[in-house]
Order: sequence, then C-alpha cells, then structure tokens
Amino acid sequence: MSAALHLARPEDLDRVLDLAAAFHSEMGITSDDTLRRAAIEPLLEGLPYGAVYLIGPARAPVGYIVVTFSWSVEFGGMDGFVDELFIRPPVRGRGIATEVLFALPRTLAEAGIKALHLEVDKTDDTARNLYARARFEPREKYMLMSRKL
Repeated sequence: MSAALHLARPEDLDRVLDLAAAFHSEMGITSDDTLRRAAIEPLLEGLPYGAVYLIGPARAPVGYIVVTFSWSVEFGGMDGFVDELFIRPPVRGRGIATEVLFALPRTLAEAGIKALHLEVDKTDDTARNLYARARFEPREKYMLMSRKL
C-alpha cells in the first residue's frame, strides 16, 4: 500500500467529505455534512489557509490529511498545523501514516514552512507513538487551548 500524497482538488470533494465523515464519526466529533462541506470546499478551491491531501490512490484514497497555515514569530515564519489525519481502519498498521508524516514535512519545508504542529489525545498511546516516530515532540510547557466563536 502506497502513502502517495495527492493535493485534493474541487473534483475530490465527495471523496474528502466521505473520509472526513468517517473520521468525525470514529472520533466522536460533532459535525454534519453542511459544516464539513463549508470547511473543506474553500481549501480545495485554493484558499491559501490550508491544503487537503488524499493518501493512496487518487481515485480510491485510503485516507486524508488536512494542514492549515498560520504565521509564527517563535518559529520564524509560516507554520502548519495538522488539523486532521485519517487512515481507513482496514489499512491501518501498514506504515502509511508514518510515511505521510515523513513525506509531508519535507514537502512543506521546501515550500518555506518553518514548523509543523499537531494535537493528540494524551490517552491515545498508538497516536502518540506514531507522532513520536515521525519526530514530533511534546511541548511539555504548553498545552493547546481553544475558544469556540
């Protein structure tokens, strides 16, 4: 199984929405098709705040990863945040996510991105181990805080 990354385009919307719905369901994220469409469609149409990559064969992806962009004085410029990463359950454990988490940072670094961040459930040892293998390090002094607007 290949972890090939394909930048998702507008014609991939239905594939991405299906993957996002599966991810949200698995993670218990309260969302609906309208909200997902409103969040994903602009990224596929070239909104510069993020990108969606399909993982695996373009016509039958096994997953997706969404990276959003911001600016960091601390890291010296543009940085990215892995907003969502999902691999379909039947193909998990084959190294696909690890491959993605090594390939994507190289691509982003070539584009001038200075750092890549992500959020992980502290109790999810499988995910924490995956991210550690991909050289993500916890920032012990900091925690992510959010405020819905």
